[in-house]
Amino acid sequence: MTLTTQSLLQRRFWTNWPPERRAAFKARAAWLLQARPSQITPPGDWRIWLALAGRGWGKTRCGAEDLAYFALWNAGARLAVIAPTHGAARDICVEGVSGLRGVIPPACVDHWNRSLGELVLKNGSRFNLFSADEPERLRGPQFHRAWADELAAWRSAAAFDQIMLGLRLGESPRLVVTTTPKPIAVIKELAARDDVFLTRGKSEENAANLAPGVLDKLRARFGGTRWGRQELDGEIAEDVEGALWRADGIAALRIARAPESFERVVVAIDPAVTAHARSDETGIIAAARGVDGKFYVLADASGKFAPEGWARRAAALFAEWRGDLILGEVNEGGDLIERMLRLVDPALPFKPVRASRGKAARAWPVAALYERGLVHHVGRFAHLEDQMCRFTGASGLKNGSPDRVDALVWAIAELQAGLGRGPRVRGI
Repeated sequence: MTLTTQSLLQRRFWTNWPPERRAAFKARAAWLLQARPSQITPPGDWRIWLALAGRGWGKTRCGAEDLAYFALWNAGARLAVIAPTHGAARDICVEGVSGLRGVIPPACVDHWNRSLGELVLKNGSRFNLFSADEPERLRGPQFHRAWADELAAWRSAAAFDQIMLGLRLGESPRLVVTTTPKPIAVIKELAARDDVFLTRGKSEENAANLAPGVLDKLRARFGGTRWGRQELDGEIAEDVEGALWRADGIAALRIARAPESFERVVVAIDPAVTAHARSDETGIIAAARGVDGKFYVLADASGKFAPEGWARRAAALFAEWRGDLILGEVNEGGDLIERMLRLVDPALPFKPVRASRGKAARAWPVAALYERGLVHHVGRFAHLEDQMCRFTGASGLKNGSPDRVDALVWAIAELQAGLGRGPRVRGI
């Protein structure tokens, strides 16, 4: 049964409906009047509706409204809600502000069993929650419609395969997928299928419903990076062909907190030789070698600075991480780096490094350490990682200077070559 805004507003007999049907009617009419066109269930003969959009675009509301509409107007419907975890399905897809309980009128609900993950309507329609981490639970049940939330965050595609096998009730069983995209196989395959209706969206489209200033802050921090293109613009950020690093490889080795003990800590500087609006950035990276023999990228303090600015920034990073050495590339700046550092703190230990090989040749050994699982990023460094995933062995960096990558390479190379001074405990 399909209800458009016009048909809803033209009907008069709805006053004779029972209370739950009138409540469902009003809720649907309100959504159709306030939703953006891209958020409304699309027409046509599609099997899967794939909504790829940035954070805050309203993906959860789309999925909830679609399933709620189908359940309310098709008595006895069987519906599945699958999220990365059972907790996410419950807390976001059902109990969240934009979840099912937020869009289905209370008058239409028979009961909600939080522990079992089951929402039952008075018309007999039933929602069951599933975790993508437990694909075997999807064996056996069958459904008229399903909602796969944040598919790109599922640990494997096994649950996706199972839900597609379970969509076998009614004349036209369908799946709604709402997710921030990632360049993984299942997302790329869905985006290319003929039976998929693809909706794309940017976070800015829903700015009116987000906290003031949130998007401006995110754009200021992540604009132009791979993370920003993916998480804010809803793009499938493909890896650059020939790049020495891959985003999934970096992410797999990411850790939340640094170890307490290090053998050695260095701060590396790749200085810009000019300081104006069109200047390159100065790369400033702090990294450490742990007592476990692995390497840890601790901080990225890079940016556009005048010489005194980057010197103070590097010195502050050195003090924060109780560094052992500051090193800087002197090919173009000569003794400028040391002179500026001495003005900030005459006692800073400094080592000049000079490039005798090309950038790619220097980067290959460091990239190999990543491939061996020996380098961990302590947190997310969006701009640095964006450069890494665009840095190719053939031509360096496409579109821009690899300043942050250069500083990273100098830091890891120094740590690998250095003998260290023995384990020490990092101060809190």
